[in-house]
Amino acid sequence: MTRFHAPLALLALLAFPAAAETRALLVGVSDYAVLDADLKGPADDVRLMAGVLAARGVAPGAMVALTSDASGLDPAIATGQPTRAAILQAMAALETGAAPGDTVVFYFSGHGAEAPDLSGDEGGGYDEILLPADAAGWKGAIGAVENAIMDDELQDWAQGVLARGVKLVGLIDACHSATGFRAVGGAGVPRGLGAEALSIPAGVASAPPGPPAPPLTGEFVFLYSSQSDQRSFEYPLADGSGWHGEFTLRLAQILQAAPGASWAQVLAATSDAMVQGPARQVPDGEGPLLQAPVFGTGAVALRHAIKAGALSAGLLQGLAEGDTVAFFAAPAGGEMLGEAVLTGVEARSARLSGMVPQGALWAEVVAPAPPPPLRLAAPVQADGADYDRWKAALPEAAKGEVDLVPILTGGQVALAGPDGVLDPGGPGSTPRIALQGSETEAMAVERVLTAAGHSLRLRKLLAGLAGRSLTGKPALEAVYERRPGRDGGGQCTDFGPKEPVDPARGLQPCDQLWVTFTNVSGKVLDVSALYFNADFTISPVWPQAGLSNRLAPGESARAGLQILPGSTGFEELLLLAVPVGEDGTRADLTRLAEPAMTRSFASLSGPTENWIEDWMTGGSVTRGFSTRPAAVMMLRQPVRLGAGSALGEGQE
Repeated sequence: MTRFHAPLALLALLAFPAAAETRALLVGVSDYAVLDADLKGPADDVRLMAGVLAARGVAPGAMVALTSDASGLDPAIATGQPTRAAILQAMAALETGAAPGDTVVFYFSGHGAEAPDLSGDEGGGYDEILLPADAAGWKGAIGAVENAIMDDELQDWAQGVLARGVKLVGLIDACHSATGFRAVGGAGVPRGLGAEALSIPAGVASAPPGPPAPPLTGEFVFLYSSQSDQRSFEYPLADGSGWHGEFTLRLAQILQAAPGASWAQVLAATSDAMVQGPARQVPDGEGPLLQAPVFGTGAVALRHAIKAGALSAGLLQGLAEGDTVAFFAAPAGGEMLGEAVLTGVEARSARLSGMVPQGALWAEVVAPAPPPPLRLAAPVQADGADYDRWKAALPEAAKGEVDLVPILTGGQVALAGPDGVLDPGGPGSTPRIALQGSETEAMAVERVLTAAGHSLRLRKLLAGLAGRSLTGKPALEAVYERRPGRDGGGQCTDFGPKEPVDPARGLQPCDQLWVTFTNVSGKVLDVSALYFNADFTISPVWPQAGLSNRLAPGESARAGLQILPGSTGFEELLLLAVPVGEDGTRADLTRLAEPAMTRSFASLSGPTENWIEDWMTGGSVTRGFSTRPAAVMMLRQPVRLGAGSALGEGQE
């Protein structure tokens, strides 16, 4: 056997391998040179993500930022314009410069689109494309959208990176679907262009289905800002200091506060955080690294530094005016020195009520602000029908951020989210205000807005009580199953056997949804389940009929509901767990399902119920740690309906 003798220098490298590095390419396309499709948020997104990566230990010199506006970036970050050539050149440099064991991050904020697949590797469908700053319309001579970056190109580059033994993280804040969506009002701007905007001729056919592209092999994880048939949106910050993609903003907040989380936990927490925001989009993710820890360390604690009497954190860190913070002398542990309320929150700073206690250098949120009242935008008329009576019945339009956008369509009032998208889940999926019986328009508006206000406030409240970041192991584990059924003329029949299901991927009319949840917290928990319907009503799912909802450690329970014909849309199942207090009072949070319960909590007992009552009704809250109740722990499951609504519940 031949032996090779390495030089001493090489032997030293073999004995002491270089530490793995993380390198990043951040692309933000705000200004388009040819397309009439400028965005406001991508440049701000790049600045935000660069700060997040730096906080997690990525050296500024290992980052490249291709953005329409590079102001505010660390001077050590290489910058340039986000053209196709510059993006591809930076991608190639990342591939050749990364060594085995390194991590490469590719982040894109801008417009996405779809174009006919002329290679056949998409199964006869469409190629997904990203649009650089110099992207133009469809060019028949080349059979493609000029200067677009095709998913085939991204796939080839990704496989080249992975083949070098490099880990790849892809973060995409753009969308590819425009079919069936109409943004007719609201503050949000969609990050996707349809065929008309790109001048793609209607007669261009995709190639016949051919062999699909081989799947990627290696260590990678990709997080997407929305599902493949949803749009992604950007919104202005509340203080007017800038715009951000909803996904990027929430993702950044979680990454800043999740030191030891996996990518799957980050994705779940980002999705949860988006419940509190205006988005009507559900993030998605894939890859072998989903269960792996995120690179770097993130924040060492959930506390924020105090500088010159103010908090060095703000909207971008998930803070809100009215949040209560506690003061500490150290970034972790130690005795609480006092409390204060945030009175003014800007993008990266927050003012405090009262004086900062002597020796206080850090603060953390101990009680989130109660959700504000329901706010409606000015109504948007989508057709030529007479809506005078509806307009008179609607409340005065709010200024600034709104919760809902009334859209006058088909003789009714549709209540779209702040993005102003009508029927994102198919025809009729946006809830309508329709007359019932002898109702007047004013009565119908009051009925539906009462339910909508309660549903939106309760959802935000519970999300706030459950915390703003990843704070440890979940209290519950849930397994979902469905029993497919058949719609027999309005009656559900012929139920099949139970099978595993991901409710976020979609359920159909007459499906039964069953969830088995297990207490894995090590503590005795009182568990409740609430179902938030697309029409703003809330269904109590578990417990039923006054049965006990207390689960000992390791104990499981099972509950189900029926999807019945009648509506489409996006709904949610919330599993809520409250640790049992010293007095042993049982906490049944299904009582929160009806709006009237916010006025009748006097009959309830126990600190958790009283605390929720105070938040819901705007009453005073005792801030001392000795009386603060245990946090509500929440497991949120989005449910996408094909053409049905959840009515009727069951318990086993």
